[in-house]
Amino acid sequence: MTDGDQSYDEGSEEPRGGYATLATTFAAGAVLFAAVARHRGLRLPDRVPPWDVALLGTATFKASRLLTKAKVTSFLRAPFTRREGFGEGGEVMDTSRGSGLRRAVGDLVSCPFCTSAWVAGALVGGYASAPRAARLVCAGLTAVTVADWLQYAWSWTGQKAEG
Repeated sequence: MTDGDQSYDEGSEEPRGGYATLATTFAAGAVLFAAVARHRGLRLPDRVPPWDVALLGTATFKASRLLTKAKVTSFLRAPFTRREGFGEGGEVMDTSRGSGLRRAVGDLVSCPFCTSAWVAGALVGGYASAPRAARLVCAGLTAVTVADWLQYAWSWTGQKAEG
């Protein structure tokens, strides 16, 4: 048998068809945004200042963690995932369930790295169409990120003082 005759990943239960559906949906969203922006005459920025990239990046990080790891957003993930355990800072560990598209969505919504591309797409779209509002949303998410780090620093300092 030649390499061309073997499957991509024999024995894998990865829902590649579901992944393809999600990738197509993401690409279609980007194309739709570009078409609507062009139709409305939206002028995209010539460049994005480094400060805005940092703000968008920090906000993307926090929003991805909130969507994929926060207890309070578990109702969004529940149809596609099941609870596996608990992490630090009130985060939860979920794993995908089901098969096909359901499992692919479960993989997406339980992975902050995977979700970050979708969040970044939404935030960048907002930044392009309503930059002041997007900066405000990103500033709020960045403030939560800073607060999280301060909470961890406070806890660490308390543990060091007691120990």
